[in-house]
Amino acid sequence: MALHHALLSLLEDRENYGYELRAEFERSVGPQWGQLNIGHVYQLLERLQREGLVEVVRSEPQPRRTERVIYAITDDGREALRVWLTTPSPPRSGYRDDLYLKLVAGARTGHSMLLEVVANERQALLGELHSLRTIGRDEHSPLTALLIEGAALQTSASLELLERAEAGAVELTRGEESEARSRQRPGRQRRVA
Repeated sequence: MALHHALLSLLEDRENYGYELRAEFERSVGPQWGQLNIGHVYQLLERLQREGLVEVVRSEPQPRRTERVIYAITDDGREALRVWLTTPSPPRSGYRDDLYLKLVAGARTGHSMLLEVVANERQALLGELHSLRTIGRDEHSPLTALLIEGAALQTSASLELLERAEAGAVELTRGEESEARSRQRPGRQRRVA
């Protein structure tokens, strides 16, 4: 999982504790990622510790709080990070995207439903693209700006897919509707909404 590798990369620079790792992660990746749950950070740190990829180097007492636990990356952690960084990332779940499934289901349901799916998804993606462009205008490090631009490019690609689905809606639904009809059992009528 990429998130635990990201934590390893943050520990590569220096020893640190959970709350500061979360803050450093959020500064590094930028606002398009969203906030990282601190409970999840500590679960990942515990898992990394069990796997021998990080170790606790000390605990620091704090007034009126539990002790601050300081983590450091181990040699095994450095090797795991190196392997992750040098191994190409596979396509995200083999292009298993909710949008793809909605296009398939919309096309099978019929022309008007496919167009409704396209319109709803387009509206949501345009809102996302607007948000990305808005945060992209803020001051960011060059790396964070690049990541925001990458998110905008992915959103734009999904919008292009929707444009093509809309342009080919008649053809897309004709093939799916006739295939669905041919698979119906004899004597069973398809309900038309």
